[in-house]
Parts: sequence; C-alpha cells; structure tokens
Amino acid sequence: MSENISYREALRMAIREAMLEDERVFLMGEDVGHYGGAYAVSMGLLKEFGAQRIIDTPLCESAFTGAGIGAALNGMRPIVEIMTANFSLLALDQIINNAASLLHMSGGQFNVPLVIRMASGGGKQLGAQHSHSFEGWFAHIPGLKILTPATVQDAYDMLHLALADPDPVLIFENALLYNSKGALETQKKALPIGKAFQHRSGKDLSIFTYGISLFKALEAAETLSAEGIDAEVIDLRSLRPLDDEAIMASVAKTHRVLIVDEGWRSGSISAEIMARINEQAFFELDAPMRRVCTEEVPLPYSQHLEQAAIPQSEKIVDMARTLME
Repeated sequence: MSENISYREALRMAIREAMLEDERVFLMGEDVGHYGGAYAVSMGLLKEFGAQRIIDTPLCESAFTGAGIGAALNGMRPIVEIMTANFSLLALDQIINNAASLLHMSGGQFNVPLVIRMASGGGKQLGAQHSHSFEGWFAHIPGLKILTPATVQDAYDMLHLALADPDPVLIFENALLYNSKGALETQKKALPIGKAFQHRSGKDLSIFTYGISLFKALEAAETLSAEGIDAEVIDLRSLRPLDDEAIMASVAKTHRVLIVDEGWRSGSISAEIMARINEQAFFELDAPMRRVCTEEVPLPYSQHLEQAAIPQSEKIVDMARTLME
C-alpha cells in the first residue's frame, strides 16, 4: 500500500508499529508524552501505550541516555529522543564512552541495541544553541551507526532498521523535514543501512549529499539541466557506514564531484568523503573536488543571515558552474 503522508506521520507510524510488534520497544525523552513531542512526532502515543512505554524524562540528556543504555543492555529496545542535536552534547559521555564502546570493551559479550533520534539542522530561527548539524561529528566514532533520512520512506524505514540493529544507531532528522510530505510504501523492502540511493542520474558531475540538502541538490540539478549541465544526485542516507562503492561508481561515471554538507567545512563529513575519493578514485577526477557547507560561524538567529549561512540551491548551482569551467 502506498500513501502520501508527512515525514512526522511516517516516524510516528514506524514507532507505533514497532511498539505494537515488540513489547520491549519504548520511547523516552523530553516532552515525548503529555506534550506529544517537541515536533509532535509522538502525539497520541501516550494515550495508546501508557506512561510505562512513553516516558517523559527530566531535562537531563546524560541521565536519560544512560538509562536507555542500561535498558538496552538488559534486553529492552529503547528509542531515546533528544530534542535537538545541540543537546546531544550533554550526553556525549554516555554515547561515546558507553554506548559506542561497550561491545568492544566486553570482548563482544554485550551489544547495546539503542536508537537515539534527534532533530538537526538550521533554518528555523532558533539561534546557535538549537540549529547545528553534528551528524558529521558522530560519524567519526567507531561503534555507532549514523543515519540521515531525507525522504518520508527513509524516515519510516530507518526507524525499523535501527531497532533491528544490535548496535547503537543515531538518527538525525532535519527539523525542516517534519512537515514535508511524500509517498510511503509500508510493504516495500527497506534499503539497508550503509547504502546510498541515486535520486537523479547524470553524466557531467556527481552531487553527494544527505538530509534536507538532498532537495536543494535536486532543485539545483534542474536549474543546471536548463543550462546543459547534467548532474547526478546521490543521497548518502548513511554517514557511518558510508557507501564507498556507490560513491566511487558515480565518480568513475561523471569524473567531477560536488559535496553538499550542512555541517561546517573544517573537519567535516564532506572532508572525509573527499579524502576517500582521493584515496580510491583520484585518477578518475577531471577537476578538483568542490563542496558547499555551512559558513564557519555559529548559526545566526536573524533569518537573512541564517539563510545566507547554510547551503542553498543557488550556492550549489554556482559551485557546479565553477566545477564545470
């Protein structure tokens, strides 16, 4: 069955189905219960499942993330919602020193089947403490899987994939996507974690991106097409593991690379992708690789400054033109 629903509704549907299918699944986080979630993802779930499985937590990310790790170690399947990616920094010790490390520190004896969801990205005029994109940071950490669903289908599928995974999975949901709508096929076989998806085929350059930047890249590709530039657009979907095979195949096809990354340029996931291409496909390149990233500033509150700071389709078009010169 295929239906047109919002990104928010797809997430809610996935959480509800998982909870109906497996009594070990529960949701915990700030305002997930009575309020229905900061972005209304869990609206109505408290009434259906009760306060034992939809748990409103204190405002202490370290504490409730640690509780989620403990529950996972004891056979539960917790979904921990962190209101915004900025607040995940308060739980770094739990995520990196415990969730990501316990399997290895125990010699493979203890898996941590924990799912952490968080809103990410700018463009909402919420200021620097609520608007940053840290998915590239977390992709640096062995022991974690990092997912960045852009489409309604991936929002639904990736929640189920994450819950089925024996290891900790972090899902970064760009906050501007919650209202977006798209087709959802609930019976469709999900594309596995670690696999990229080609949304547009092209022969002149490859645009690699993820999250909300996928739609900006597709818009840019249409503009470029009118100018005779045929851009291929690849949604990475997963930042750890990265789909090196799909990346290198696209590079070998187009010989030009443009990466769109809502993180900052310095030490970014875009830098990692460029390094991998340099190591594995350098002689396929016909031009230096280019990238469009967020400006090297804390995200401004002012709308026109915030929009100027983050990647936009116009910036992608301009950089693609430079790449084709």
